[in-house]
Amino acid sequence: MKIAVTVFLIAAALITGLILYGRGAWQKGIDNLSNSMDESSFNPELRIVDFSSIDNLPVPVQRYFRTVLHEGQPYITGAEVVHSGSFNMGEPGRDKWVPFTSVQNIRIYSPGFIWNARIHTAPGMTAFVYDAYVAGKGALKAKLLGLITVLAMPESTELSEGELMRYLAEAAWYPTALLPESGVEWEAVDAHRAKARLRDGERTVELIFTFDDEDHISSVYSDGRYRDGGTGQVEKTPWFGHFWNYTRVNGVTIPLDGEVSWILPEGKHSYWQGHIESVEYYSSEEKCPPGTSGS
Repeated sequence: MKIAVTVFLIAAALITGLILYGRGAWQKGIDNLSNSMDESSFNPELRIVDFSSIDNLPVPVQRYFRTVLHEGQPYITGAEVVHSGSFNMGEPGRDKWVPFTSVQNIRIYSPGFIWNARIHTAPGMTAFVYDAYVAGKGALKAKLLGLITVLAMPESTELSEGELMRYLAEAAWYPTALLPESGVEWEAVDAHRAKARLRDGERTVELIFTFDDEDHISSVYSDGRYRDGGTGQVEKTPWFGHFWNYTRVNGVTIPLDGEVSWILPEGKHSYWQGHIESVEYYSSEEKCPPGTSGS
């Protein structure tokens, strides 16, 4: 009996040690990414929202800004968003939703973000995942317990373009990033839609934004975001994001809930459903903290 207890205690100690080591190793990688993001970003001179500067934008875009912002507020230069939600680990037609928690750090000048997540794939088994756009490059990696690599996307033009597109789509959470002074160009489509174009260096992405009757962003759409279909080859695939549950948070009206889907020949395949637990904004008057938070 004593031998069995001793073996159990040693095994427990080893497992605890591995878990702590994995967390530490993962956080070191996040810290390195965060340092690169901060080095590539800058705080411009204080910018204040001026509604007279949006008079030439498409009408639904004007109405959106006047609804979610207020005259005279500082531009957002960085944000930290805490999520909870579900991630679909299954193939199209065979959904397998598992819970996740995450902390996402965003920089507006130049565009960048790090989504640092824990996806709980099975009891006692957690995948550490980051999805990022840092210094003009995309990055995506996943490790079980922070130690065993299960996914490491190589750097590529396609990955980087997809991550910049994600940054633009999620700007509903930090809406001053959608103003022309933040680098977004708007083109009218119809009474409820407008095309947004964002350039970062030599990279350019476009999305169609749809605005609802309350002048909020209800969805974003691309007819060709790069997706790995499981064959090792990426292909352009229609991509759709839906937002709802708009709430005033720290002086900005943002959606607290969202869902992201691929539009496949066989139908819509949703793979991310998330809820914002908290959000903190920074302006050029304040220094953005290093994006090192874990979850």
